[in-house]
Amino acid sequence: MRVHLCAVGRLRAGPEKSLVDDYATRFDRTGRALGLGPLTITEIEDRKGGGIEAEAALLARALPERARLIALDERGKTMDSPDLAATLARFRDDGTSDLAFVIGGADGIAPALRARADLALSLGRMVWPHMLARVMLTEQLYRSAAILAGTPYHRA
Repeated sequence: MRVHLCAVGRLRAGPEKSLVDDYATRFDRTGRALGLGPLTITEIEDRKGGGIEAEAALLARALPERARLIALDERGKTMDSPDLAATLARFRDDGTSDLAFVIGGADGIAPALRARADLALSLGRMVWPHMLARVMLTEQLYRSAAILAGTPYHRA
C-alpha cells in the first residue's frame, strides 16, 4: 500500500525537514517488507490566497485517484500508536492501494474535503504548526511500521 502525505505549505531546509526525511526513510525501509510504502510527500501552496477552499482544491488534485483518505484534524479521533498501526494494517489488508494523509494550512481543512475522509485523525487536543505535525505524523508512520514488524522501537 502506497502512503502519501499531502500538506499545505513547504518545509524549508532545517531541523523539521531533516526529521521528516529521516522518519520517511525509516518508514520506507521498515514498511517495505510489510507491504507499506513507499511514502510520498506532496506539498502544495495557495499562492493566490484563496483560503481553505482553494487549498482543498489543490490538495484534492494532489491525491491519488481512489486513495483512502485520513485527514489530520484537531477534532478527529485520537489514537495510541498501536491503534494507528492496526488501522494502517487494516487498510492494507482490505486491499487499499493508496492511503493519503492530508495536513491543512493554518485554518485547517475545508469541510467538504474533511467530509470525504475515511478517518479524521487528531494528534491530540493541542493545535500544532504544520511543520511539527509532519514530523509527528512521519514518526508515527515509522513507529506503526516498527510495531507491525515487531521491532523493539516501540516500548509500550
